[in-house]
Amino acid sequence: MSVLDTIDGPGDLRRLAPEQLPALAQEIRAFLVESVSRTGGHLGPNLGVVELTIALHRVFDSPRDTVILDTGHQSYVHKLLTGRKDFARLRQRGGLSGYPSRGESEHDVVENSHASTALSWAEGVATARRLAGERDRHTVAVIGDGALTGGMAWEALNNIAADKDLPLVVVVNDNGRSYAPTTGGVANHLATLRTARNYERVLDWGKSTLARTPVVGRAAYETLHGMKKGLKDIVAPQGMFEDLGLKYLGPVDGHDVEALEHVLRRARDFGGPVLVHVLTQKGRGYQPARENAEDRFHAVGKINPETGLPLEVTGRSWTDEFSEELLAVAGTREDVVAITAAMLIPVGLKEFADAHPSRVFDVGIAEQHAVTMAAGMAFAGLHPVVAVYATFLNRAFDQLLMDCALHEAGVTFILDRAGVTGNDGASHNGMWDLSLASVVPGLRLAAPRDGVTLRRALREALDISDAPTALRFPKGNTPDPVPVVAVRDDLDVLHDCDGGPQVLVVSVGAMAPVALDAARRLAADGRQVRVVDPRWVLPVPVTLTRMAAAADLVVVVEDNVADTGITAAVGAALRATGSLVPVLGAGIPKMFLAHASRTEVLDEIGLTGAGVAERVNRALAIRAEAATRD
Repeated sequence: MSVLDTIDGPGDLRRLAPEQLPALAQEIRAFLVESVSRTGGHLGPNLGVVELTIALHRVFDSPRDTVILDTGHQSYVHKLLTGRKDFARLRQRGGLSGYPSRGESEHDVVENSHASTALSWAEGVATARRLAGERDRHTVAVIGDGALTGGMAWEALNNIAADKDLPLVVVVNDNGRSYAPTTGGVANHLATLRTARNYERVLDWGKSTLARTPVVGRAAYETLHGMKKGLKDIVAPQGMFEDLGLKYLGPVDGHDVEALEHVLRRARDFGGPVLVHVLTQKGRGYQPARENAEDRFHAVGKINPETGLPLEVTGRSWTDEFSEELLAVAGTREDVVAITAAMLIPVGLKEFADAHPSRVFDVGIAEQHAVTMAAGMAFAGLHPVVAVYATFLNRAFDQLLMDCALHEAGVTFILDRAGVTGNDGASHNGMWDLSLASVVPGLRLAAPRDGVTLRRALREALDISDAPTALRFPKGNTPDPVPVVAVRDDLDVLHDCDGGPQVLVVSVGAMAPVALDAARRLAADGRQVRVVDPRWVLPVPVTLTRMAAAADLVVVVEDNVADTGITAAVGAALRATGSLVPVLGAGIPKMFLAHASRTEVLDEIGLTGAGVAERVNRALAIRAEAATRD
């Protein structure tokens, strides 16, 4: 029996002898490579925290003690050590979540995979426990150096450091990377701490050498030891943390369980806030990950575990289309610059950065700063492109509203992974971006239906200098180009009928195949149906409201919360004209969606051609019955 087989919870882990731990770490890494290669997932981050997670669960008593993992990319080892070993359906419907999940275990606290939040969570938990008189319960927050680039983490540190008797341990998992190498001043400071243990070497030399010097040796060593704080400031400047009022321990080797246990016990018993600086290697123990310079296998699809090579051939993605077109535009427009929040590669800016390194800015996990910085750039004559996942636009809504829109800043937002993303679960679905954008005065938003319309919309957006613009598109591969059967002013007609339509279907972006499937089904039922794609869905085109007023029913097909997205915007626009035509929303219900494939999620919520057609027929039947009664 392997050592891992004997672990069903942290109690079993604490009963292991120290000499068993290296074998356990090796078994965990082998398990992760074998399992994640079959399902895909976050491999590199978990390979890097094996020993750290072992030490945490040997020193602290979860769930009585609370362990909070920032972002949650590194939660797989934690899952294994808390009794969850069935990784067969990891990130798939009915299987383990790719992030911590309260529904899975009492050991999980924060399900949100948005970074830089763990310290605020931890301060809240620790404060509540202290108020309840539970001073024997400890709270630990594990945060990466990448997440420390987020401003929210420093807001929390500012308060934590001021609370001198708060029993809270902050573990900085420092591997020099977020998705890619960490950038910025904080990263530079941690790099200094990571490499500068020289003051300890100086003291060791003093103890062994000066102490042997006759007469003055001992006095010289004592003087040198008394200078320790000054030496630290020179050769290991952890003063940034200590000046905040935080006890600083480290740096410590994050792959030495004995050293980790020792320092974590010191931190646990200190009685106040302590920061433990741990050095780890992302992708540790798996050569293909260590050799991948871009992201150390941060996230992988299905791969060959022996080689690390992908098993699935990926097609042309929406991100590829954006990346190529932006690079083409940048060749002729020197005013176009790009900003990313620690996601240079995932959002398609690497090629732009390689070609124009002075025109791409990685601000770390700091979406708020990115957006306001973009407003400043626009004021100074540039046209910034802020590329983020749609789910992360939530984090910078105030800056979008008050810094960009209020000041009529010509900033273009690229909202990648919009709509249902699927396997990454509730916090990654980009299903609120249309809702947020719809309340911003002056903002114009395009939802391209394919690669061709994406490229066209990007060029159109970059020509707008007096208001913010946004383009949103989903995760995955682009569909084949969706042909147009007619153009009515600013509307592309994708499916038409003879005479005026009984049902006007408004297709939003990538929902075009669903809208067209629904139209064909409705036409087969004898309905007169027209499908239109506005391309620019916000503000609602005047042509659309005029066309809608002549229909019996308007249906908006969108992968956003329908109550507050384009459905709501079209309804408001129609009411403003005095039209009483009903608007049916075929979108995402107002709920958090469990992890599953995109196709499975869309099918479950009825956002399919068959589902939309059924809803339309039901709505028309109800209207007909009501008309008969009248």
